[in-house]
Amino acid sequence: MQTIDLNCDLGESFGNYKCGMDEEILPYITSANVACGFHASDPLVMQKTVRLAKENQVHIGAHPGFQDLVGFGRRNMSLPAEEITAIVVYQIGALHAFCAANDVTLQHVKPHGALYNMAVKDSAIADAICEGIAAVNPSLILLGPAKSQLVFSAKKYGLRAAREVFADRAYEEDGSLVARSKPGAVISNREEALARVIQMVKYGTVTAITGREIEVEADSVCIHGDNPAALAFAKSIRDALKAEGITPMPMDDVIACVK
Repeated sequence: MQTIDLNCDLGESFGNYKCGMDEEILPYITSANVACGFHASDPLVMQKTVRLAKENQVHIGAHPGFQDLVGFGRRNMSLPAEEITAIVVYQIGALHAFCAANDVTLQHVKPHGALYNMAVKDSAIADAICEGIAAVNPSLILLGPAKSQLVFSAKKYGLRAAREVFADRAYEEDGSLVARSKPGAVISNREEALARVIQMVKYGTVTAITGREIEVEADSVCIHGDNPAALAFAKSIRDALKAEGITPMPMDDVIACVK
């Protein structure tokens, strides 16, 4: 049986500012990456998101990012490795407390935005992130692209890694995501997104923005919660995967099946 995790970035509202459609999307995903207060979210949002995920039997992961509310964590920052490790520990710790208070287990960690994109290519940043995760709980899964520095560092630190692909983002030929500042970086057409997901999960390939077909490996498919088409994508992708005989399951179960 082929399985796949469906993850989505959630809990990214802040105070009076609402972002995403968390309640509507949760029934269609298997893992939630919950913002931890640095790039988005606040204590009340974190509490609500954890409770909603529990109600929907969706597994929970920490989504730590740079301390950049104004830029939504998508602006590159230059921090020493020690500080990156510390902000990862801080944010995982905050979400872990809400999970403990609601009697649920933290499943994984997925860095957010610029922190994620920088760590994909920079081994020092990836190592700093993994050091923080391992210090808090070495049983947590690190979510990142296959053959990225994040996945290499996870192995170095004895962490399990889940390989992530993106339903709504375009790829460069080297397997990295096309920068959001470039045209075509975000995919808003549902049919295009569906075809790409099936291609990535079932056949292990995707068409880069240049038109060249490249190889990918998928344990988990990401749907960005702040994408206006996120709800439609989540519903359609889940249905399309099931039609292809691919069963959506939480990340830790998918990793166990792979082994």
